[in-house]
Amino acid sequence: MELRSPGRYLRQYDEEYGGSEVCTSSDDFDIPAKNAPVERLRRWRQAALVLNASRRFRYTLDLKRDEEKEQIRGKIRAHAQVIRAAYLFKEAGEREPPDSVGGKTIAPVGGFQIGVEQLTVMNRDHNFSALQEYGGVKGLSDMLKTNIDRGISGDDAELLHRRNTFGANTYPQKKGRNFLVFLWEACQDLTLIILMVAAILSLALGIQTEGLSEGWYDGGSIAFAVILVVLVTAISDYKQNLQFQNLNQEKQNIHLEVIRGGRRTEVSIFDLVVGDVVPLKIGDQVPADGILLSGHSLAIDESSMTGEAKIVHKDQKAPFLMSGCKVADGYGTMLVTSVGINTEWGLLMASISEDNGEETPLQVRLNGVATFIGIVGLTVAAAVLVVLLARYFTGHTKNPDGTVQFIRGQTGVRDAVNGAIKILTVAVTIVVVAVPEGLPLAVTLTLAYSMRKMMADKALVRRLSACETMGSATTICSDKTGTLTLNQMTVVEAYAGGMKLDPPDDVEQLCDISPLLIEGLAQNTTGDVFEPEDGKAIEVSGSPTEKAILSWGVKLGMKFNEVRSKSSILRVFPFNSDKKRGGVAVQLPDSRVHVHWKGAAELVLACCSSWLALDGSVQPMTSNKMNEFKKSIEDMAAVSLRCVALAYRLYDLGKVPNEEHRDTWELPDDELILLGIVGIKDPCRPGVMDAVKLCTKAGVKVRMVTGDNIQTAKAIALECGILDSDDNATEPTVIEGKAFRALSETARGEIAERITVMGRSSPNDKLLLVQELRKKGHIVAVTGDGTNDAPALHEADIGLAMGIQGTEVAKESSDIIILDDNFASVVKVVRWGRSVYANIQKFIQFQLTVNVAALVINVVAAVSSGDVPLNAVQLLWVNLIMDTLGALALATEPPTNRLMNRPPVGRREPLITNIMWRNLIIQAFYQVAILLAFNFGGRSILHMKDDTVEHAEKVKNTFVFNTFVLCQIFNEFNARKPDEKNVFRGVTKNHLFMGIIGITVLLQVLIIEFLGHFTSTVRLNWKLWLISIVIAFVSWPLALLGKFIPVPEASFRCRRNPQHQDERADRQRDDNNI
Repeated sequence: MELRSPGRYLRQYDEEYGGSEVCTSSDDFDIPAKNAPVERLRRWRQAALVLNASRRFRYTLDLKRDEEKEQIRGKIRAHAQVIRAAYLFKEAGEREPPDSVGGKTIAPVGGFQIGVEQLTVMNRDHNFSALQEYGGVKGLSDMLKTNIDRGISGDDAELLHRRNTFGANTYPQKKGRNFLVFLWEACQDLTLIILMVAAILSLALGIQTEGLSEGWYDGGSIAFAVILVVLVTAISDYKQNLQFQNLNQEKQNIHLEVIRGGRRTEVSIFDLVVGDVVPLKIGDQVPADGILLSGHSLAIDESSMTGEAKIVHKDQKAPFLMSGCKVADGYGTMLVTSVGINTEWGLLMASISEDNGEETPLQVRLNGVATFIGIVGLTVAAAVLVVLLARYFTGHTKNPDGTVQFIRGQTGVRDAVNGAIKILTVAVTIVVVAVPEGLPLAVTLTLAYSMRKMMADKALVRRLSACETMGSATTICSDKTGTLTLNQMTVVEAYAGGMKLDPPDDVEQLCDISPLLIEGLAQNTTGDVFEPEDGKAIEVSGSPTEKAILSWGVKLGMKFNEVRSKSSILRVFPFNSDKKRGGVAVQLPDSRVHVHWKGAAELVLACCSSWLALDGSVQPMTSNKMNEFKKSIEDMAAVSLRCVALAYRLYDLGKVPNEEHRDTWELPDDELILLGIVGIKDPCRPGVMDAVKLCTKAGVKVRMVTGDNIQTAKAIALECGILDSDDNATEPTVIEGKAFRALSETARGEIAERITVMGRSSPNDKLLLVQELRKKGHIVAVTGDGTNDAPALHEADIGLAMGIQGTEVAKESSDIIILDDNFASVVKVVRWGRSVYANIQKFIQFQLTVNVAALVINVVAAVSSGDVPLNAVQLLWVNLIMDTLGALALATEPPTNRLMNRPPVGRREPLITNIMWRNLIIQAFYQVAILLAFNFGGRSILHMKDDTVEHAEKVKNTFVFNTFVLCQIFNEFNARKPDEKNVFRGVTKNHLFMGIIGITVLLQVLIIEFLGHFTSTVRLNWKLWLISIVIAFVSWPLALLGKFIPVPEASFRCRRNPQHQDERADRQRDDNNI
């Protein structure tokens, strides 16, 4: 049975949860986990019952601000120079004006021959003629004191000088809301406003009637309680907001490579300075405005700045690069000319504040739950108000001493109004307790806590809802390289000249063919080799594969810069995930043209018609020799080596297109001459087998989707435990990407769930697999690092980008970034996702128990006696324990391994499970029965018949209040483990929980013993304290006994519907279409 807002229910078959039937609602409080349409988001807001909209909707998407953001974008594109001038004017006012001669600004003191304004104007207008006036790229780099090849020196003094002269690569961020804003928002709760008005009236009437010394207690205590609730709420919300701000800063802190002092070094995007030389490759974000120094097939996606989905090719005629754009193809190096606020991207970021808002499906569902409970609470409060007013004005309400409170014709107007205000206060306070305003915010609290802790577990959450969705994941499609393996590659086997080299870097055997081989290694690469002048160790940079191959080349005697200077590059075909190879055409001094290819061994081998022998002669590729090479590849792949082949061919210079048409030249990849094959070892990560086992145990299927050879993929899968044995490694369990994509859509759907390993897959194959698995009802998590992985990352329920090897395009398409590229970190994310859901359920169980008990006790007492045992101030204290402190204590429980011993939670599974209902009913029934017994028979049970009626009544009411609060404190421990018998396991490790329990107990003692005037309580003797504690203590053994009562696994409301699958498919299609 799921507690929801009133609405039409739809019975559905939940394929996300092992095929068991669960309830899903077709009402307003049900949104897709990803890419929810605006209309759906508006609908649930309108349906929610909300007492404090500014607080409730703070962490949801601000739909109005989203529209404003797009308008700002448009304005900036149209009026960038106006906005920039305003910022520059502001900055100029804050610093000393530069010297000027004849109205022209002198170059900055730093000795640079060009200033910020000239650079900014040139970049903004893409003024090619201005660049030519400065002497082109070479002249501009000289003006900025930058060596095109080696970059700037990069010492601290120079970096500081450049920042002071040209500005830093940061932009003024809009200030976050201060504490007073959160205080103001907390005050806007409708019920608290009514209580505050009632408190002021009560204060005025009390002082007028009883004098200042005694008359201020009633009104003052309510006002103090309201102020306390507002303060605690504001402090909690403010701290939560600071966490989100820190996470946003982490998201913006992109790390990239720059060339300083001749070597590539990794820096933060914020540390970039004008004059830096930055290498760019596919998937990178252009980190600042700049000029292209050199590039090959460089194509930039400028849609983020121009608003047009158009890929722009960059070359020496169109060299201007804009910050914030993405590299769509090719590679190159750029000279940074403008940073921070002097770029249009900086202006855009400065004008648009980061929006923390984003509603998650669980948050929206909890708004539905809160709305339903709120309607019940309002109804009950209205009934209590009517009953109490009726009893009061008909003379049935009595004082503790037995006298009637209202006698028609005798009671003064002032007393009557005061009595009515007290009744209204009680009714409003019941609404405060009954409407769980903090319930949806508890999701944000637990998500904020989880996100902060996940950072320590090497996972950066970009999209809030991904946290909770990860808890429902049924399958993980993982890359191999760097995720399941260490990404520390070395060449351990090599075949060249038609034979195996032993050792693989035996240069003596390669004396006749090494020049060609080394030429291909040096020119056909995106990596770099830095040879320090002081004779220190050579540094190799680039992707792990490039580093491994270049390191092998260095061992063969390759002098990287020398080799590259001997030939000029005509055309580059960057490595392509679809073709699995990359190529380069180079022209030698004698006008010969060599076209070098490097890529997947069996694919490059298939393009070869001959091979190069050790003596340098070209031999034809006979079928026997082809089989021999294939056998070598299979042998290497069988021991989990990545196989890369190197080949080349001669080409007629006369057939090479002229420079204008060279960008469209397709490099010839036929009739190649095989130079060699290398086997690269990439060991499995330690602990990856345990992580895979943990996933399997948790009902999460791990699938490997890799671009590597099928044999290599199979070997690694066996090593990692993804495949049980070699006997299972048959099609379709192990399949090649091309075989999968060649199948019909129906056939793909039939085998998708059986696929465990997919080798030689393209990004499109990964996308197809994700789509088929989602159609089958799976919640799919996908890892990816390349630009071409972006569609699959976007399509998946949870996209996981790699933090080290991942491109910026992949990261932007992802929901979570795995900072250490480790599969074990992916598994930790699953644990945290499940923890989010479990913690929310703990809080719901705790809160509903308090709600039900408080409502029933007050309603029964009001109807039967005309008085309530829990007054307004006491209920506000209970609300504080329940809403803010309870959420802090239970929503921040760390995940346990037990979470991984259960199957994934279906996203549409009822929030309130049968186990929770059982626990809730037992505890609420116990509390209601005991406390009502003491409320009506307290004087005789507690042996207070000899006391005065007034004193006995006060002691009895204090005892009921004290026992009620202690029951909630003890029940908070029960809520920690709804389905476990030992509720104390790990409790001492949760310092926040223990701290909150300690503070609650301490404050309760202070309230009873020292703040009686405020809370209308009296001091209790040690015997009554002991009885209260014993009654509260009983909730522990009672909870233990209750857990032996069996409950059905299926929801109480659910029943089978033969059309469930069609309904689910229709909903899926609707979501996709929208």
